[in-house]
Amino acid sequence: MQILQILRSKGRAKVNELVRRFNTSAVTIRSDLNELDQRGLVQRSHGGAVIQDTVFRESPVHERIKSQSKEKQRIGATAATLIREGETIILDSGTTTLEVARHLKNIPQLQVITNGVNIAGELLGSRNTQIIMMGGTVRNDSASIVGRATEDMLEQFSADKLFLCGAGCDPDFGVSGTNLEETMANRAMLRAAREIIVVADASKFGKRSMSLIASFSEVDMVISDVSLQPELQDRIRSFGCKLILV
Repeated sequence: MQILQILRSKGRAKVNELVRRFNTSAVTIRSDLNELDQRGLVQRSHGGAVIQDTVFRESPVHERIKSQSKEKQRIGATAATLIREGETIILDSGTTTLEVARHLKNIPQLQVITNGVNIAGELLGSRNTQIIMMGGTVRNDSASIVGRATEDMLEQFSADKLFLCGAGCDPDFGVSGTNLEETMANRAMLRAAREIIVVADASKFGKRSMSLIASFSEVDMVISDVSLQPELQDRIRSFGCKLILV
């Protein structure tokens, strides 16, 4: 994870630089870089490695809201139809889950657990919704709350459904995130929910980000848009996931 963070910040790294940074042998560093290369997270280069173009990097939340906005709106509206009166749901801090939140205000007796500052703000004023906000450290880039306090609090809850975005959705790797603390919070959400629903537009598929959140074998349902490539649809279904395209 630390090697990936260095590559994300610098774009490339040499073996001898990493040897000095981690005070370990060149053999160990080369082995780690080879493993990351095999997983598709980096590309080996002469004397080191570079970050893969296919590895998804996080953009600020205000930029991501504008991206694929029509698709996200359709996905959010469809996801909301799966939620029943009186349920407890978890929404992660993604921009697609923000669209889910925008369609929840008329569902009676709904409890929403979230680490998304923007999602809590969206639901303020809804008389039908009880908002349970996680404590912790605010990440400005994602408008999310993360950290050990967030994870500990999530361990105290049980929810009917989790709606999860992720930054990358590669069937061979899984649903992944760009930030390790965010990923750890997402994993705590997985443990708290009985049903896992991934909400992600087609542009996220076939991409990997730094840190694994969940394999598709752990996911119950995927809601995406109709431009998702047929071969990716088949791969998702091969894990036993129900796939809804809107």
